[in-house]
Amino acid sequence: MARSQAAAFDELGLPEGARVAIISPNAARFVVSLFGVSAFGRVLVPINFRLNADEIRYIVEHSGASVLLVDPDVEATVAPVAVAHRLILGEQSDARLFGRRDVAPRFGVDDETRPVSINYTSGTTARPKGVTLSHRSCWLNAVTFGWHAGVTDRDVYLHTLPLFHCNGWGMPYALTAMGVKQVVLRKIDGGEILRRIEREGVTLLSGAPAVVAAILDAAAARRERGEPVPGRGTVRIVVAGAPPPSRVIERVEVELGWEFIQIYGLTETSPLLTVNRAPAEWDALDPAERARRLSRAGVPAVGVRLDVSPGGELRARSNHVFDGYHDQPEETARAIVDGWFHTGDGGHLDGPYAVITDRKKDVIVTGGENVSSIEVEDCLYQHPAVAEVAVVGVPHDKWGETVLAFVVLRPGATATPAELIAHCRAKLSHFKCPTTVELRDELPRTASCRSSACARRTGPVVTGA
Repeated sequence: MARSQAAAFDELGLPEGARVAIISPNAARFVVSLFGVSAFGRVLVPINFRLNADEIRYIVEHSGASVLLVDPDVEATVAPVAVAHRLILGEQSDARLFGRRDVAPRFGVDDETRPVSINYTSGTTARPKGVTLSHRSCWLNAVTFGWHAGVTDRDVYLHTLPLFHCNGWGMPYALTAMGVKQVVLRKIDGGEILRRIEREGVTLLSGAPAVVAAILDAAAARRERGEPVPGRGTVRIVVAGAPPPSRVIERVEVELGWEFIQIYGLTETSPLLTVNRAPAEWDALDPAERARRLSRAGVPAVGVRLDVSPGGELRARSNHVFDGYHDQPEETARAIVDGWFHTGDGGHLDGPYAVITDRKKDVIVTGGENVSSIEVEDCLYQHPAVAEVAVVGVPHDKWGETVLAFVVLRPGATATPAELIAHCRAKLSHFKCPTTVELRDELPRTASCRSSACARRTGPVVTGA
């Protein structure tokens, strides 16, 4: 199927290095495209299917994509986006894209430094940055990830992690290389996850804390109905996106009987930096203490070096750190200094274990999605009643973090929190919008900084929330 897709792109006249964007929920056709595009000399640009047309247009134009592969469910959203070639994925295009046999694509890849993909991630600016990942970095990440997770051809993997997130964290590459059966779940539903585990014999899955919360809720409902919860003693779940509370980890291991593995990384690091998988010497620990230890980000993965800057920022070196931001050399120079990638995350080392203490970048991670606080602030500032605003992330049991906005209104102006949230929802993808707006007479500031951005970074705002 991948060779067939590459041959179809040959017929379109796409040269080596051409950008092929894809916007789709998890689907088998998306998994194939990871290989049909990148393994045959072109560059994949995965786009978050929850974005709106303007956000998608920016990524298509900035990446230089000449092809847009579109899932039918988002066809209407992307209709206004201009692109040279638009292909709707589905039965109507299957024969053309995936149905050929005995084809020989024109291009291959013989240089490991060539790009595999450009993955767009929210940062400290309102516009996302395109992270360029090479064949070398993705190969090394796949081998390292597969090694740490113990992937073999006896596994059955369930795709719950969005494939547009750093190519599914690079796991599809490790899975395919090892001949693992892959089960694709299109939409997250805790009950359906448990049904797939039961029916398909799933042994491995990855996801953000929101996925864990959905599974725990569905498992509780099963127990209330007197139904068994599948996977006890056979399933391991890899979690990242935001550090889950230790109580959640304990519930996964005690109530579900699954092995909990926490990792930490960023799109820029392909993404694996640390792994926290319980060693044998923790077997005798009581569940609460074991969960507490598992709540740390973990030890450096094979081939990774970690360091903490004098300012308390985690820095990393590895062979799978990215090559740079697409067409943004100044951002690249700020991110990689003297060979060290600056994660933007505050933390410290507890022996060999990295502990994340805060996010020095103004990025909110909600349900595994990155949200730029500056982008949300910019949107709120467009409301005529808003004088000042500071947006922060606050802990949330289900989503890891959720978006909270502190707003000062203009003198004499009126606006309710509900109106301000509705204003954001009319302009931004809904996962980026505040779930709570608090109206304030003024924003707290330090004596040396008078901007709302500094107010956002000072402790009292977050602590008070």
